[in-house]
Amino acid sequence: MSSNLILLDSHREHPLGAVPAGDPDPNEIIQVTLSLRRRTAASEPSLLERPLTHAELAEAHGADPADIAAVESFAAQFGLSVIAKNVAARSITLSAPLSAMTKAFGADVRISKIGERHIRTRQGHLSVPARLANIVVGVFGFDERPVAGTNFTVRSRAAAPSYYTPPQLAAIYNFPSNTGKNQTIALIELGGGYNDSDLQSYWQSLGLNSVNVTPVSVDGVGNQPTGDPDGPDGEVVLDIEVAGGVAPGANIAVYFGQNTDQGFLNAINAAIYDTVRKPSVISISWGSAENTWTAQAMNAYNSAFHDAALMGISICVAAGDNGSSDGQDDNHNHVDFPASSPWVLACGGTRLVASGTTIQSETVWNDGTNGGATGGGVSSHFSKPAYQAHVSVPKPSGTSNHTGRGVPDIAAVADPETGYYILVDGQENVIGGTSAVAPLWAGLIALCNEQLGRNLGWFHPALYGTIQQHKALHDVTSGTNGAYKAGIGWDCCTGLGTPNGQAILNLLK
Repeated sequence: MSSNLILLDSHREHPLGAVPAGDPDPNEIIQVTLSLRRRTAASEPSLLERPLTHAELAEAHGADPADIAAVESFAAQFGLSVIAKNVAARSITLSAPLSAMTKAFGADVRISKIGERHIRTRQGHLSVPARLANIVVGVFGFDERPVAGTNFTVRSRAAAPSYYTPPQLAAIYNFPSNTGKNQTIALIELGGGYNDSDLQSYWQSLGLNSVNVTPVSVDGVGNQPTGDPDGPDGEVVLDIEVAGGVAPGANIAVYFGQNTDQGFLNAINAAIYDTVRKPSVISISWGSAENTWTAQAMNAYNSAFHDAALMGISICVAAGDNGSSDGQDDNHNHVDFPASSPWVLACGGTRLVASGTTIQSETVWNDGTNGGATGGGVSSHFSKPAYQAHVSVPKPSGTSNHTGRGVPDIAAVADPETGYYILVDGQENVIGGTSAVAPLWAGLIALCNEQLGRNLGWFHPALYGTIQQHKALHDVTSGTNGAYKAGIGWDCCTGLGTPNGQAILNLLK
């Protein structure tokens, strides 16, 4: 081990409040995913360039065959089996008894009791042989702690002051009138599931034909509804019914993965590098504060999101439901990841009052003591991107960085008091949260893609340029999410504002 070097950005501690519960079984067979460096550096894509195909991405920016060979040699030396490799995703999955894995990567693991669960967690840094130090950029699979939570709040239909169906919101936000035909919207889910009978009843209640919904299992995790609408089922069904409700002609592919840093990454990779379904837009409504992640995880996810941009795939991510603190109690402001990645469309939330298709008022979503406010703020990990050069982003909190990526980019209704009518586990509920905003915008992007005859892809430069300049977004100028206030132009509450879908499409044409 003396020739091993610390794997940069891999340090983590056991979860706060977790009770030590002994040593894990050294003979347990585990799988570990390695993320490798790019073969060549990737730049920012241009709207004028043709998106890369999956094969072109693998050839230009995938893993170098020599790097893969070096990892395979290392695996053989330590008795680790290579069970999967993805050149485009730059990932290799290894399998071996836990004792062999901990020896190979210098992992310090234990069993921790968190609530009623006993799971494997780790602390400290990981290490790799010196010959792999510049090749391996992330190692995932030793730690089984959940890394992400959902961003939604449920109200009973009877208790909700007002609510909207997805088609009503499509009309209020002036979405194009097409259906998203031949588009695939990918949804990333980390638990729970849906009942097809609920979906069929829901589509019928909206006067829609059946929407094509396909579950995709990742790492053996499939569609497993729990029967609890307040649990992950609420997230899964919310995403499906909102995306399908505004783009009923699209195919909805639901990628189910494990709620660990490894499982979440594998689910994201499964969608981005899917050569069968080839989604044109991905919606993610799961996340947690940046300070709960390892830097290696944020960097690996961010690299995958960059690949999506290069292939013309848009990614919409919920900005969080816990205001400017993002639920952290350290007296600092935080933003949610993966919403803070500069390669995704971070989705904030509003309170919407409309009459027919006319917006009467739209303010920042903040329920105060009732619990719930749109996430938003400044990243402590990612630098301010070039597309935000002309907007005023505050200094990050709790970091030595002078600039950071501002969150969110855009917004839509998220207040559960003016939320979305959803049918889940046989119950009619009204659900709010920025979890609903991500699939709403994903549906809009699918509609635009169909009309344009091409993928909108990573359109942040146009969003902060042409689209902003021509006021194709409703600027939300009233309200606060805690530390930040809404104002004219971009802000840390609702970004550039809420959509005028047809106006956005007209500009993109």
